[in-house]
Amino acid sequence: MVVDMHAGTLPARMGIEFLEATPERVSGRMPVEGNTQPYGLLHGGASVVLAETLGSVAAAIHAGPDRIAVGIEINATHHRSASSGHVTGVATRLHAGRTLATYDIEISDEQGRRVCTSRLTCMLRDR
Repeated sequence: MVVDMHAGTLPARMGIEFLEATPERVSGRMPVEGNTQPYGLLHGGASVVLAETLGSVAAAIHAGPDRIAVGIEINATHHRSASSGHVTGVATRLHAGRTLATYDIEISDEQGRRVCTSRLTCMLRDR
């Protein structure tokens, strides 16, 4: 199920579904179909969108209802391709302070093989 707060946004258009959401860990999945580059493989940018979405949601939960989380740095290493099915991402908290939160995001294919590793840092600001 795509979260309602994302209706009409890039994560919704890409078909991202949330599976678990806590300040320490957020997981979700995204279809490969519709998120590919011309060779039929999962687009690396799609993996980065999934990573930033999961990490940003975790940071926003940590920040609380009166604050917002804004991504300020993301990196990604693409380990292997995916050409069908879904990929699943898990964002795990590395640091959560008053002004910054950093998450490690691992994205895997349906066989459990690592597709991408990413790290996201968000600035936490008053709304």
